[in-house]
Amino acid sequence: MKAVMMYKPKDLRVEDVPEPKPKDGEALVKVMGCGVCGSDIPRINRYGAYFAPIIPGHEFSGVIVETGREVRDFKNGDRVTVAPLIPCHKCEWCGRGLYSLCSSYDYFGSRRHGAMAEYVAVPEANLLKLSDNVDYIDAATTDPCANALHGLAQSKLQPGETFLAYGAGPIGLFALQVARVHGAARLITVDIGEKKIEVAKKYGVDIVIDASKEDPAEVIKKETGGRMADAVIDFTGAPPAQKKAINCAGKMARVVLLGISHSGLSLDEHEVDSIMRGQISVIGSWNSFTQPFPGNDWFESLKLFSEGKISSKHMISHKLALDDAPDIFRKIDAGGLFFNKVMFLPHGENFG
Repeated sequence: MKAVMMYKPKDLRVEDVPEPKPKDGEALVKVMGCGVCGSDIPRINRYGAYFAPIIPGHEFSGVIVETGREVRDFKNGDRVTVAPLIPCHKCEWCGRGLYSLCSSYDYFGSRRHGAMAEYVAVPEANLLKLSDNVDYIDAATTDPCANALHGLAQSKLQPGETFLAYGAGPIGLFALQVARVHGAARLITVDIGEKKIEVAKKYGVDIVIDASKEDPAEVIKKETGGRMADAVIDFTGAPPAQKKAINCAGKMARVVLLGISHSGLSLDEHEVDSIMRGQISVIGSWNSFTQPFPGNDWFESLKLFSEGKISSKHMISHKLALDDAPDIFRKIDAGGLFFNKVMFLPHGENFG
């Protein structure tokens, strides 16, 4: 089969490799869509993975073409999406059903071969069936959507509140859509650049702020009559944005740090004072995996897709063949390329 192999950071090669064989309790999935996660970019262009060479990719959907022994609830032809975390089921956190906090987990695309390939073998516990009206591209974005739902749960967003998504990438755009479903009275997002702003507007966001042109805190202060935002999630992981997100929060607000950051965060006197005097909560959010595995955020995401209440349609900036992988990651690394959600289609768009 054809697969994208990473030998080291910035060294991607599209190769013919043996097709995996499903073991007992596994199914062979023909990959119909594999999205590029924000975490894939530094993994491929900077840090590498846990071993090499490795097939990256953990946001994917497909159809089952073969089942191993002991697979009970799935059969050939079932359309599925896949939860990428494989918990140990032995540690304290697994015992508490908090699988995102597992102490010794496996993970597609970083700790085992992933889905930038034509086929991948998947444990039955990681498979979720798709409704007939959920297409493969939406299904391949279930993981970022579930992350958005988990972040919203951490924010304790209430109906009638103002929600701010700092960062209008895929997870932020899903959070905005779901926040509307959950009864948010006003949706605000902040990003940089006209193209990101245009995408956010397509999702009906009430206030879209280009931080390269306006001070987000001043705009939000004006638009809310000084109340500011009630629930804020930073999706960027960038310390300057995290600080600005805090500055956009009102009294008794909840600020969630969701974007992956590899940098320290220093708060100045004003920000610390705002947190203390405003009784602002600063909360972390990590992944989306809980009991019953993979968790309610996954089941709810698929339900919302099926009901037509959310969509990945406007956030997909590229649909590419596996052969295009080395080039797109080179372009991303060079900078200057607009992209949002990059989606690989290993078998093309012939989803029949």
